[in-house]
Amino acid sequence: MKKTDETTDQSRRAFLKSTAAGTAGLIATVGFPTIVPASVFGKNAPSNKINIGQIGFGRIASGHDLPEILKNEVARVIAVADLDKNRLAMGKKWIEKKYADKTGKENYVDVQMFDDYKELLARKDIDAVIISTPDHWHAQPAMEAAVAGKHIYMQKPTSLTIQEGRMLSDMVQKKGVKFQLGSQQRSATPWPQFKRTCELVRNGRIGQLKKVYVGLPGDPAGGSDAKMPVPTNLNYDMWLGSTPEVHYTLDRVHSQTSINDRPGWLRLEQFGAGMITGWGSHHVDIAHWGMDTELTGPVEIEGLAAFPLPGSGLWNVHGNFLVMATYANGVVMEIGGNNPNGVMFEGTEGWIFASRGDVGVTASDPGAAQASKENEAFRASDKKILGSVIGPDEIHLYDSPEQHRNWLESIQNDKQTISHVEIAQRSCSACLLAHTAMKLGRKLKWNPEKEQFLNDKEANATLSRPQRAPYGTTNVKG
Repeated sequence: MKKTDETTDQSRRAFLKSTAAGTAGLIATVGFPTIVPASVFGKNAPSNKINIGQIGFGRIASGHDLPEILKNEVARVIAVADLDKNRLAMGKKWIEKKYADKTGKENYVDVQMFDDYKELLARKDIDAVIISTPDHWHAQPAMEAAVAGKHIYMQKPTSLTIQEGRMLSDMVQKKGVKFQLGSQQRSATPWPQFKRTCELVRNGRIGQLKKVYVGLPGDPAGGSDAKMPVPTNLNYDMWLGSTPEVHYTLDRVHSQTSINDRPGWLRLEQFGAGMITGWGSHHVDIAHWGMDTELTGPVEIEGLAAFPLPGSGLWNVHGNFLVMATYANGVVMEIGGNNPNGVMFEGTEGWIFASRGDVGVTASDPGAAQASKENEAFRASDKKILGSVIGPDEIHLYDSPEQHRNWLESIQNDKQTISHVEIAQRSCSACLLAHTAMKLGRKLKWNPEKEQFLNDKEANATLSRPQRAPYGTTNVKG
């Protein structure tokens, strides 16, 4: 392991070399007879259920959020909303079948369908919502759910812009609902190594923390921009939401034949920032946990990135990249495509690395093949570090069995979630700062308290985006 003060220039050189060699075409670059809200019952009443509405039904909802929620007897999914009528019908059928298989009762639940999530939010019998929508449709429905008094489980990243995220955090805290971000690497199932790593770091098992390495893949160029007729089952105007109006093409949205394919919107800056916020929201969150910087952000940041050249296809998010973020405590976080996928903490007396390994990587994700070949998902410069006992008087981090279960228990017991909204805002904002640094290609100064760049109008212009009416967080009143 190289010393921290010897690695920054080496990282830059490695990035430039790998980019030049491998990125041709890129530039730096029977139902319920009566359903009532859970709040009507006492907390410990045997009939108490948390009635949930699912907003968005695609690969994350069907492959992760709903399967985890349905493991909990306290949860009862009674509604689904999607602006694609095919997916809406699939969601109803999927949920009802899962309940039928679980209970042995064919008509155990009649899941109500809504092609506008606002109608779902208006239902008094719904206590909470799961938001599994595209990135540009996270902050607004979450804010509206908070205004409606619904508890929120939301997929990452928190927001499309830092300003949106601040508005969301303020609204959730104002309304007092329980918010959980899908930052499931914090929970024991299925990856206990992340919490263990952060506890070891926070308790000084590698000495004084100096640097954190975060490894993330980039996305490839490609995608067709050919104009196509809008499918009759899709409310495309609503799907675009607050983002600019552009013509429909399949590679801009999602598959019309499968809910398991990686959707094209993930590779378009109109709807998100790419892998820096996609997987970055997970890994940067863990870095913050170990660094004890969950409620702040860097004070300085710079970056380089490869972006697709004009004419190389529809998709335009970053490819390989390198970002250096310095925090007020002096710790430097290096995020880049040349680092192993995961999070490594380097201190004066050793290092610890944690990753998902070959568990939980979606086959269609960039870097999936590499991740399946990763070495041990939990390792250190000295194996004795990994077995170190955390004493009763030392730092013990929040213990969560599973992310969705923690959310439900927080609703039941009126306690804070493990990934509450301000933690979510800070992990996402660090990723968005990294994206701004990639785009501008120069060193930036950041004030994490005011959430503003210092004396930099060009950089501060990236903190928000114009919002297309009638959509957008600026139109949410509460």
